[in-house]
Amino acid sequence: MTRIEIISNADNVGGASRAAYRLYRSLLSENIETKMVVREKKTDDCRVYGPSTPGEKLRAIMRPKIGGRLLRLQKSENVNPHSVNILPSNWAGAINGSNIDVVNLHWIGGETISIEDIGRIRKPIVWTLHDMWAFCGSEHVTDDGPDARWRHGYSANNRPRQSSGLDIDRYIWNRKQRAWKNPMHIVTPSRWLADCARQSALMKDWPVHVIPNVLDTGIFKPLDRAYSRHILNLPADKKIILFGAMGGGRSFNKGYDLLLDALKYLAANNRNNNFMCVVFGQSEPEHSPDISFPIQWMGHIGDDATLALLYSAADVMIIPSRQENLPQSGTEAHACGCPVVAFNCTGLPEVVDHHMTGYLARPYEAADMAHGIEWVLGDEARHAGLGLAARKKAENLWSAGTVIPAYLNAYESAKSCRQVVRIGNLKTNE
Repeated sequence: MTRIEIISNADNVGGASRAAYRLYRSLLSENIETKMVVREKKTDDCRVYGPSTPGEKLRAIMRPKIGGRLLRLQKSENVNPHSVNILPSNWAGAINGSNIDVVNLHWIGGETISIEDIGRIRKPIVWTLHDMWAFCGSEHVTDDGPDARWRHGYSANNRPRQSSGLDIDRYIWNRKQRAWKNPMHIVTPSRWLADCARQSALMKDWPVHVIPNVLDTGIFKPLDRAYSRHILNLPADKKIILFGAMGGGRSFNKGYDLLLDALKYLAANNRNNNFMCVVFGQSEPEHSPDISFPIQWMGHIGDDATLALLYSAADVMIIPSRQENLPQSGTEAHACGCPVVAFNCTGLPEVVDHHMTGYLARPYEAADMAHGIEWVLGDEARHAGLGLAARKKAENLWSAGTVIPAYLNAYESAKSCRQVVRIGNLKTNE
C-alpha cells in the first residue's frame, strides 16, 4: 500500500493549508497510510507533526521573518505575498531515510522548506499548487499575461520597469532552475493554473494533473436558513451578501475594494434595499466602509461546521478576486446550496457556471458584479434553482469519491516515473 507524507506550511491557517489538511483526512478515511508535516500546527491531530519543543517553535516563528528580510532588497509594485525559501530545513534527509512512498507538497512558502532541500528529496514528489510560486520567482501571485516572466524565464531584460533594487525574483527563479533537476508531478485544482504550469519556462515538460481540492459534502451541505441565522445571530429578514477571505480587506488580490464598489452600486440602484453584508476572515476594521446598509464582521472562522452554517445562512456568496485558482469559498458555498457571484477570470469560471450556479461578471467591473447580485437575488424561484444546481455540482466534482481516486492515480504515476528515472540512472552509471 502506498504511504503518503503531506508537507504544508500549516494544517489549519488559510485556504491552502485547510485544503491540504482535508486531503490528509480524506486519505486516512480511505485507509491510506498518511501523515502530515507542518511548520505551524494548529490542530491537536496526533498524525500531524509540527514543532514540539520551545526551541523548535521559536525557530518556526523566526524563519519567515528572517527569510523576509531578503525581500526588502527588492522594490516591487506587486503587493501580493512573496517567499524566498532560502533557510535550510534539514527535512530532505529525514524524508529520504523514511519508509514514505510519495511526498505530497502543498503550500510551502514562508520558509517551510528550502528550494534546495526540495531538490534533495529522492522520493517521488507530487506537488499540489495553490498559487503560482512554484514556477515563478519569489511571487505567489503575479501577472498571467503573454509577457509574464515565468513564461520566458527571468532575465535582466524582462524585469518590470517599476521594480528596483536587487532582482530577487530572478535570483529565486534561478535557484529553482538549478535545484530541481528531476521533474515532479504537478497537481493543480484548476485548469487555468494547469495551463500556467504547462506554459512556464520552469515546468513546461513536467507532468501536470488537474485535481480539485476535496470537500466533505457531508459537512458542507444545505442547512435550514432560519436555523442557521438563529445560531449565528443574524437577522431573519435581510438579504445576506457573504464575502470571505483570509485577511479580508487587507488582501489586494481578494478584491475587497471591488466588493465595496459593487455594494455602492447596489445601494444606489436599490434605495429601499433590504441588504446586509457579512464578512468572515477579518474582524471589524478601525474605519468601517461607507456603505448604506449594515456590515457584520465575523472574524476568523476555524471550523467547517460553522462555515457550513454561514454559507447556509447567506443568500449569495461574492468572490471579487482579481485572480484565483479554485477558491474553496466558492466550492464550499456551492456545496451548501449558496449561489456565487464572481468575476469571469482565471480559475473562477471552473467554480461558477454562469446563470446556472451563479453569475460571472465582466472583469473587473463592479457595476456588473452588482448587477449579478441583483440577478441572483431578484427572483425566488431562480434563486432556489441556482442553489440546487450548485449543490449538485459540488457532489459531482469535489466530493471525496471523485477527488481521492484521482490523487491515488497521481501518486502511482509519480512512483512509476521515479522508478523509470532510477533505472535510467543505473544504466548510465554502468
